[in-house]
Amino acid sequence: MDAAVTSAVMAALVADGLLAGLSLDKVIVQLPARRKIGLTAYAAYARAADLGNGIAFYPAAGVGAALLTIAAFAVAVARGAPGDVTALLAAAAGLSLLHSAATGRAAPAMFQVGRSGDGEAALTPLLTRFARWSAARAALQAATLVVVAIAVAAGT
Repeated sequence: MDAAVTSAVMAALVADGLLAGLSLDKVIVQLPARRKIGLTAYAAYARAADLGNGIAFYPAAGVGAALLTIAAFAVAVARGAPGDVTALLAAAAGLSLLHSAATGRAAPAMFQVGRSGDGEAALTPLLTRFARWSAARAALQAATLVVVAIAVAAGT
């Protein structure tokens, strides 16, 4: 790979790694805690964290990683990178679009948590839906990271 492709792919790799780490922490560590501390306590935490500082940080990380991954694919195409690298980056770009779509399903549930009361009847379906879509997007984000890492290896 030439320097421009390498730079673009490495930027995507770093961003995808950060995003996958954030999402895996959410689904492996944070969301299961709601079963131990209760839905009301978890909703209070989510309102303070996800809908607090997370309201700007998470979208910036998610959109940034997706854009860098798509840009890496575009640079690879424009610079005539090897076919296997370009194909891997095409797959990673597709995965980025899919995890963005999954986020589009998860985020509204979290926003509803922010507006809902503290009753379990209201919180249970919202947090269940958020957890389900969060798991899907974490899997897609982790897959994106793996595919970009393989593209790096293929290009070296």
